[in-house]
Amino acid sequence: MAYDDLRSFLDALDKEGQLLRINEEVMPEPDIAAAANAVPRLGDAAPALYFDNVAGFTGAKIAMNVHGSWANHALALDLPKETGTREQVEEFTRRWADFPVEPEERENPPWAENTLEGDDVDIFTVLPLLRLNDGDGGFYIDKAAVISKDPDDPDNSDKQNVGIYRMQVKGKATLALHPVPMHDIALHLRKAEERREDLPVAIAVGNDPVISIVASTPMRYDENEYGLAGALRGAPAPISRAPLTGLPVPWGSEVIIEGVVEGRRREIEGPFGEFTGHYSGGREVPLIRIDKISYRTNPVFEHLYLGMPWTEIDYLMAANTCVPLYTQLKADFPEVQAVNALYTHGLVVIVSTKKRYGGFAKAVGMRLLTTPHGLGYAATVIVVDEDVNPFDLPQVMWALSTKMNPADDLVIVPNLSVIALDPAARTPGVIDKLIIDATTPVAPDSRGSHGTQVRDLPETGEWLIKLQQLATGRDAAAPGTERHTPVADTSHSSTCPRCAHGTVEKLFTSPVPGAWDVLRCPQCLYMWRTSEPARRTRRDAYPEAFRVTVEDIRNANEMPIIPPTRA
Repeated sequence: MAYDDLRSFLDALDKEGQLLRINEEVMPEPDIAAAANAVPRLGDAAPALYFDNVAGFTGAKIAMNVHGSWANHALALDLPKETGTREQVEEFTRRWADFPVEPEERENPPWAENTLEGDDVDIFTVLPLLRLNDGDGGFYIDKAAVISKDPDDPDNSDKQNVGIYRMQVKGKATLALHPVPMHDIALHLRKAEERREDLPVAIAVGNDPVISIVASTPMRYDENEYGLAGALRGAPAPISRAPLTGLPVPWGSEVIIEGVVEGRRREIEGPFGEFTGHYSGGREVPLIRIDKISYRTNPVFEHLYLGMPWTEIDYLMAANTCVPLYTQLKADFPEVQAVNALYTHGLVVIVSTKKRYGGFAKAVGMRLLTTPHGLGYAATVIVVDEDVNPFDLPQVMWALSTKMNPADDLVIVPNLSVIALDPAARTPGVIDKLIIDATTPVAPDSRGSHGTQVRDLPETGEWLIKLQQLATGRDAAAPGTERHTPVADTSHSSTCPRCAHGTVEKLFTSPVPGAWDVLRCPQCLYMWRTSEPARRTRRDAYPEAFRVTVEDIRNANEMPIIPPTRA
């Protein structure tokens, strides 16, 4: 089912055992942030946290870690909570194909129950604000969706923006907004300031889970986040009009804050513990003047802990970073198979691709750096072969260990843009970026001596299933009973299946009458059994492995073959 608000999703998490209600009294600092810091360490099925007994607040309700596990992320997409990481990314990709699904405008939003305007505006009376990390410069709102329009084209809904940005509370009616140059709202603000105008904004706090996902998705400038929300939900996203600004806001939000980003006015904001696992320093940023607050009775304040990975943000900004990169690359390079940008909001990206010709993998890496996400975040791109699963880090490390030659496969591109929060940048906002080609060279690139790659045995998949069943205590038939029944087979008795040499030697005969023999080729020293009906022949299972001659073997850059000694 599609969730229209945060509360219905929290109820669903509760029913699935994915919500932990903390009923004992807790201190706003440090208890709530410490609990949110700790809960992801319970693993990929960690629950959301719900606090309703916060010292110093009357009736306060705080939700943390709502997206903070793959189980919760799956439920947000209406998938079984056991759905694996790559399967969620692939389902996200399939739903992206339905983009856009236009939103549905509804009346009577629940956030219209209460309002504060003018001199009555006081954000401290609406939200139970707290610091997240010891070094934070103050109270923050960091999981709200900020809605704005292009001042030059305000009627074009494709150019509106719904994005998550951190905001420091500077007073009862003032927020400090932290945009970065590659974010759409920064372009809106620049256009407004060029027109010498303020930029109207609406800030939606406590949203349905899909709104939070799309608001942190790196989409192109002319792509509508509500249209993506509809595609992910499988139904139009419900929206309403904010009463003061007229901006389209989520229908089911807990709180709607309206105001303007005041043109050419700046104030110091920060420090703040960020998704990089480091504090960002203080910066001069634009200020938002709050003119109106609309809110549900006893609103649920959904907050987001950031710090040393993994925390909730690493789940929230994971699949939704992989998928747009994949679709954008796939449009130009159909050979691209998968993209993994799960780590630290895709500062490192792993791409799996086929190659058309030598140097192709490096071109894929260069193209990734010019995507909307690549311009602002991707600092290192690792490109691997199509048969390497980019979501399986041992496979990626194998590719790096055996395919990459530092002299030829490292491309450093100097002085490219990056988010100013990247602590590796010598100058905030500018960094040297790295492309690592960990693919097998193809013609005309003949570097290396990769030879024939070892593949999984044909029966490995069946055995994996059987072993999983046995490990979980399920009944499983004796593996391979029929498949490996000895059957006399002399099809290999006179010809080597590897080099096709016409004379072979019998090394061993099974004591079971009519079972099998072990044969060896005197030319290439390949050994095999005469009875392997399930595996057919090695030539059938791995045809590419037999495109080799005896001369190739003898000339290989490895230990020379020693012919068998004759008596």
